[in-house]
Amino acid sequence: MNKPVTTTELDKATLSGPRIVLFVEDGSGDWHARRLKKAMEARGAQVVTTTLSACAFDTSCPSGLDIPGFDGLLPDGAFVRSVSTGTLEQITLRLGILHALRESGVRVWNDARAIERCVDKSTATFLFQKAGLATPPTRVVETLARAQAHLSADPRPFVLKPLFGSQGNGVRRAHSADELPAPEEVGDVYYMQHYLRAPDATLFEDWRVFVSKGRLLSSMVRRGKSWITNVHQGAEPIAHEPCTEMSQLALAAVAAIGADYAGVDLIRDASGRLMVLEINSNPAWKGLQSVTTIDIADTLAADFLAAVTKVSAR
Repeated sequence: MNKPVTTTELDKATLSGPRIVLFVEDGSGDWHARRLKKAMEARGAQVVTTTLSACAFDTSCPSGLDIPGFDGLLPDGAFVRSVSTGTLEQITLRLGILHALRESGVRVWNDARAIERCVDKSTATFLFQKAGLATPPTRVVETLARAQAHLSADPRPFVLKPLFGSQGNGVRRAHSADELPAPEEVGDVYYMQHYLRAPDATLFEDWRVFVSKGRLLSSMVRRGKSWITNVHQGAEPIAHEPCTEMSQLALAAVAAIGADYAGVDLIRDASGRLMVLEINSNPAWKGLQSVTTIDIADTLAADFLAAVTKVSAR
């Protein structure tokens, strides 16, 4: 973490460059955050790295918010690498901080609205459908009994995903109602999505498309050793030049969510139809960076600081 920034230093920073807070994961170093910080500082920004859990609402502060390193004042911009896991109350407070920053005129990438839409897979899937985007048939219900009734009525295999989760953690397949997990394993909410590949498929791949500021930055094929294709789970990243259909679908998915930047996962069903699988508002890009010539952190930093400067100029 950086040392606190004094009010005098903040005033000087205003003259030389924007004051930025970079929110990172609790209790861990972040390969992505280190590169973002370096790229922002190379453009003259003063960057304070902290966590949302360390922030507070405080009516004794001029801004009403206590952001570590800002002496009760507001940053010019906030870049969110992580909200971190926590209780419902903790997550609500952290998202509240992000909402408050936006309401105070601070440019937040991505802001709480986009994060909330992405992290809740059911909301993201709904918004994709509402925007007319192809997405796998999905049903989300409460209670094991309702989930069992759905799978009993539809004999096709399903993919079950945690409502809140990423990197392929907790994802499983179910071929019948008796294969569903216990309620306590999924918070008694069942996100059920048709398994799209053919039963005899031996090639397991999908596509990650990285979008920033309304344009495509880079993409890759994720080729898995099993049907789970997350790089975090051992899939191989392969350089890829997306076709026009992929580019348009990814851009439309990000627009439907209202995100400044995002990683969009695309997949083809057994008939070859392209669909939006998921979207991530705090995407990792270490795997993608290994197969692209574009400096993703540098480009994100430039896009973000341009947005901060635009707000400050108003």
